[in-house]
Amino acid sequence: MTETDFAFLRLLLQQRSGLSLTADKQYLAESRLSILCRRRGIADIATLIGQLRLGRDRTLENVVVDAMTTNETLFFRDRTPFDLFRDVILPERMAANAASRSLRIWCAAVSSGQEAYSLAMIIHDLADRLAGWKVEIIGTDISSEILEKARSGIYSQFEMQRGLPIQMLLKHFEQRGDKWQISERLRGMVDFRHHNLLERNDHFGRFDVIFCRNVLIYFDVPTKVKVLELLTPRLAPDGAFVLGAAETVLGLATRLTCDPEHRGLYRQAALAPQPHAAAPLGSRTSARPLASWRA
Repeated sequence: MTETDFAFLRLLLQQRSGLSLTADKQYLAESRLSILCRRRGIADIATLIGQLRLGRDRTLENVVVDAMTTNETLFFRDRTPFDLFRDVILPERMAANAASRSLRIWCAAVSSGQEAYSLAMIIHDLADRLAGWKVEIIGTDISSEILEKARSGIYSQFEMQRGLPIQMLLKHFEQRGDKWQISERLRGMVDFRHHNLLERNDHFGRFDVIFCRNVLIYFDVPTKVKVLELLTPRLAPDGAFVLGAAETVLGLATRLTCDPEHRGLYRQAALAPQPHAAAPLGSRTSARPLASWRA
């Protein structure tokens, strides 16, 4: 790949997805795009870039963005955010939403679905406490291909061994040959949708909880600011915003502030964080009977 072609690719990715591809990642681009060329019967990367320069094939642009997007994820990744969800955020939101008995969660940049399904497992195992509640989990990603995998809920043995407790495997998955599929009930708890974080999201409405973990690290500062500016209005005034361990809103967002008690948890800046009085809903290994979920 020539330097000129690589510069064009970097600009295209920045404009279409916000992905900031650094100059030292040319080898990565060549590796992933070579595979893409073979799959689509394109002679070489130069030919591919030539087609992209014409600007006539939106589908091809989407495929290139998909190929260059990092989809690294695993079940209960970094564990702490999920303990935080179970022990702090969920009791807090149940107390705040006692009248409406509804809960909305957005997993932004959900990749192949493990984060959303991890939250669904926690909610499922606390179903007796949430009987009669309407719980909605939305998972979005820019990659249509990875969303199909998420919807299928089918994972390899390697993916199952990365972060998933054995009791969760036995309770919520069925073996399909050499792979595993999450139960139909949990698949029905998550609505996977295509969405670019750089685009407007007004139609999504408000959420009690937004997980946007380990995606800002791939953006430059202006793009981080834009993404946070688009996400923050979707958060309920007293809602919870969760970032990855290596991410922060400091210097990037004026409408979000760190929760002083919990790393990685952010609140609307207009509201001073208050210690919650709700008791934890249960331990990570507790198993509870199923409840009926309203559609």
